[in-house]
Amino acid sequence: MSEPWSRRRALGVGGALAAGGLLAAATAGPASAGSDPWRAADTIRRRVRAPRFRRRDYPITAFGAKGDGVTDCTRAFALAIGACARLGGGRVVVPPGRYLTGPIRLRSHVDLHVSQGATIAFVTDLARYPNVYTRWQGIECYNYSPLIYAFGERDIAVTGTGTLDGQAGNGAWWPWKGSTDYGWKPGDPEQSADWAVLQDLAERGVPVRDRTFGQGHYLRPNFIQPYRCRDVLIEGITILNSPMWEIHPVLSERVLVRKVTVVSHGPNNDGCDPESCTDVVITDSTFDTGDDCIAIKSGRNADGRRVNAPSRNILVENCEFRDGHGGVTIGSEMSGGVGQVFARDLRMTSPNLNSCLRLKANSMRGGYIRDVYMKNVEVGQLSVAALQIDFYYDEGPGHPYNPAVGGIHVEGLHVGTTKYVLDMRGYPDDHITDVTLTHCRFDTATSPDIVENVDGLVLTDVMVNGSPAGAAVH
Repeated sequence: MSEPWSRRRALGVGGALAAGGLLAAATAGPASAGSDPWRAADTIRRRVRAPRFRRRDYPITAFGAKGDGVTDCTRAFALAIGACARLGGGRVVVPPGRYLTGPIRLRSHVDLHVSQGATIAFVTDLARYPNVYTRWQGIECYNYSPLIYAFGERDIAVTGTGTLDGQAGNGAWWPWKGSTDYGWKPGDPEQSADWAVLQDLAERGVPVRDRTFGQGHYLRPNFIQPYRCRDVLIEGITILNSPMWEIHPVLSERVLVRKVTVVSHGPNNDGCDPESCTDVVITDSTFDTGDDCIAIKSGRNADGRRVNAPSRNILVENCEFRDGHGGVTIGSEMSGGVGQVFARDLRMTSPNLNSCLRLKANSMRGGYIRDVYMKNVEVGQLSVAALQIDFYYDEGPGHPYNPAVGGIHVEGLHVGTTKYVLDMRGYPDDHITDVTLTHCRFDTATSPDIVENVDGLVLTDVMVNGSPAGAAVH
């Protein structure tokens, strides 16, 4: 078994750390003194509150819905939500049963409450999904409506202990990924041509109104997307079989995701992706996904710079992560910047989870990631790395917009088994800066770490394979 932090890997490309720097880092104190950053996390927690709704219920069955799994309830949902909003708000209640519907559009002051024993099942007929203003992998366009959508609303919620079933699978939505793993066959339609066109339109600055997809195109919709909304609550529900990203608030403020269970293993099936949002709390939830469990974003490339809206003041706490690519991920769509991210008291339990804290960037995205804090995390097994910072993701180097990544602080992380403790690759002309690990323990690391072009790596009380972290450097 290779020892961690070998000098060959620690020095990296372009002399990332001076000789002996890692040994010094292993015995040095904290990178900086000052106020406790977790007080800011507590402030975010107090500031993000669940919206309140009038104590008035609007059962969808009163508007013609039938929970037989066959009757089309689209009109009943629209009528119930419309009446609720028009009369001052309240709860639109979905009683026990299975309700088949097209996309649902939420309105201000409406709580869509999915009762225990109730399932909302979304049809896969493309003609039922009108075009709306949306973001697709970080680029604004008009595309198929998300399954649950709101634009410019306030005080909205999806609550209850029932289930949302997107009915995606190898027979619907997922084959558009263009992978035989998800039901695609040669000659079938897939998304790559449309995705290339959308990226080209954005790079050329074509107005959003002229970036029209939807019918006749193959860009999958997200599941729940509040767009430019304020005071949003997603609570209690179980989400299954999403076409793509599951919970995707965009350009929204004060978003609370609480006691949610996500189980969806399709392509690009991220669990929760706050994008260009301010004040977000994700708490007491479980993620079992086909992609990143949580991925914090802020727009992609030229379009992300055009919108120029960061994600900031994000708190993730008391969550469990099972399958997925990254537990807590930032990027790769982060051209508007990401800052003030806090993650604490997490459990990661699956051998099919790649990384604990994963940061993805490149020289097309640009933007920044700074002031990221993680503490008190228990991990059973990872297939890649505890901390991964990758500037070579997707387009990689050689483009005009180098990212700025620094101020990444991990404390109280315990990992049973991982390939790498650290997998961090900056550019020779653009270093990762100010990374600290404090009071961390890695029982088994099977490969020497990759640390390239990193300045200010500080390890304090870090044990790897039963030895202090600096033991491999002489």
